[in-house]
Amino acid sequence: MTRNWVRAVLSGVAISAAAVTLSVSAAADTLFAAMEKAYVTNPTLNAARAGQRATDELVPQALSGWRPTVGIGAELNRTRNTNEGVTSFTVDPNVGGFVPTVDPLAINNATSGSVSIQLAQPLFRGFGTVNSTKAAAARVDAGKQGLLGTEQQVLFDVVQAYMDVYAGRQFVSLRRQDVAALQAQVKAAQDRFAVGEITRTDVAQAQARLAEAQSFLVNAQTDLARAVATYVQVVGHEPGKLNYPKVVNIPNSLKTALDVAGQINPQLLAQAFVEVARNSDIKVAFSNLLPSADLVASASGSDPDLTVSQDRSSVLQVGAQLSIPLYEAGIVYSQVREAKQLASQSRIQVIEVARAVRQAVASSWNAYVGLAQIIKNTRTQVSAAQLALQGVQAEYQAGTRTTLDVLDAQRDLVQAQVLQVTAERSRVVSGYQLLAAIGHLTAEEVGLKVPIYDPDANYKRVRNKWIGTDVKTIE
Repeated sequence: MTRNWVRAVLSGVAISAAAVTLSVSAAADTLFAAMEKAYVTNPTLNAARAGQRATDELVPQALSGWRPTVGIGAELNRTRNTNEGVTSFTVDPNVGGFVPTVDPLAINNATSGSVSIQLAQPLFRGFGTVNSTKAAAARVDAGKQGLLGTEQQVLFDVVQAYMDVYAGRQFVSLRRQDVAALQAQVKAAQDRFAVGEITRTDVAQAQARLAEAQSFLVNAQTDLARAVATYVQVVGHEPGKLNYPKVVNIPNSLKTALDVAGQINPQLLAQAFVEVARNSDIKVAFSNLLPSADLVASASGSDPDLTVSQDRSSVLQVGAQLSIPLYEAGIVYSQVREAKQLASQSRIQVIEVARAVRQAVASSWNAYVGLAQIIKNTRTQVSAAQLALQGVQAEYQAGTRTTLDVLDAQRDLVQAQVLQVTAERSRVVSGYQLLAAIGHLTAEEVGLKVPIYDPDANYKRVRNKWIGTDVKTIE
C-alpha cells in the first residue's frame, strides 16, 4: 500500500513536471524572465521558504515559557466487596441451646469517581524565558538571511544555466561551421591531389583536422545537452531562444562594493545573528542555576459512592512553589561552559565569513573588469584571424601556401571565436556573481516583476499564537 502511494506521488510529480514543460512556450527569451520563473517555482527556494516558516515557530515556543499550563484528570473505579458473617441465632432442641445461623455471601458493590483540574503559571525562570526568546528571535533573523542567501544562489544558478546554454549553442554553431569548412578543405585537397598539385600527406593532414573538428563538435553538443538539462532543473522548462543579457546594478568601484557587502551580505548577517543567539544561549544555560517560582492552583472533587450524594467532597487549593537548585551533578555547569565555547566559535566565524565575503567581492569585481578588456582583445583577435585565413586561402590557391598553413589558419580562427564566446559568457556570470557577493542578487534588488515573498508575514502570524494547529504551507 505504501509503495503504491509513493509511486503514485512520484508519477504525479513526473506528469506535472512534463505538463509544465509542454505547456510553457519558449517565451523565456530573457534572463530576467528565466529568473522570474525560478523565483516563483524553483523547489529549492520554495523548500527554503517552508523551512523558514518552521524556524518561525521557535519564538512562540520560547514565549510559551510565560504562559500557564492547564490539565484535567479524571478517575472512575468500580469496587466489589464480599463478606461472610453471622447475622442470627436459632434454638436447636438437639443441642439444647442457641446455634448461629450463617447467611449466604453478602455482596457490596460501589462505584467511586474523582475529577481534578490544575493550573500552573510560571513566575520566574531565572531569566531563562527572556533569553530563550532573544535566542529564538535571533535564529529567526538568521534564517531570514539564510533564505535570502538561498534566493541569491538560485538566481545565480539561473544565470549560470542561462549563459551555459547561450554559450553552448554558440560553440555548437562554431564547431559546425568548422566541420563544414574542413570538409570543403578535404574535398579541395583531394581534387588537387588527383591532378598532382599536392601530395597524399596534404590530404591526410586535412582529414586529420576534420576528424578532430568532428570530435570537438560532439563534445560541444554533449556540453550543450548537459547545460539544457541543468536549465530545466533550475528554471522548470526547456530554454527557448536566448538573448545575450546585460548585467545590472554593478557598483562604480570596488570600495563601494566592499562597503555595501559589509552591510547587507546575507551570509555575513546570518552569522552575526547566530552569534547573538549563541550569546543568549549562555544566559539560558545559566538560568538553570537560579531559582524558579510558579503559581499553582488546583481544584478537585471526589465521590466514594456515586449513588450516595452526601458523601461527595471538593477541594480548592492556591499556592506558590519555589525551587532553588543546589547541585545538579555538574551538568548545568558543563552546559554553561559549552555555550560559552560555542559563542566564541560564532565570534570567530563572523570574522571568517567577513573575510570570505571580501575575497568573493574582490575576486568577482576584478574578473568582471578584466573580462571587459579580454572581450575587446578577443574581438580584435577574431577579426585578425578572419583576415589571416582569407589571405592564406588566397595564397594557397596561388600555390605559395601549403595545406597545413590553411588548416592552421582555420584552427586559429575557431580558437579565437571560442575564446570570445567564453569571455562574453564569463563576464555576465562574474557580474552576477559580484551582485551575489555584495547581497544585491535578490528579486527586489534586481527588479524582477514578481510578487516579492515576505518572510515576516508568517512570523507575525504565528509569533503570539496561543492555540491552534492550522498552518499556511508553501505549495
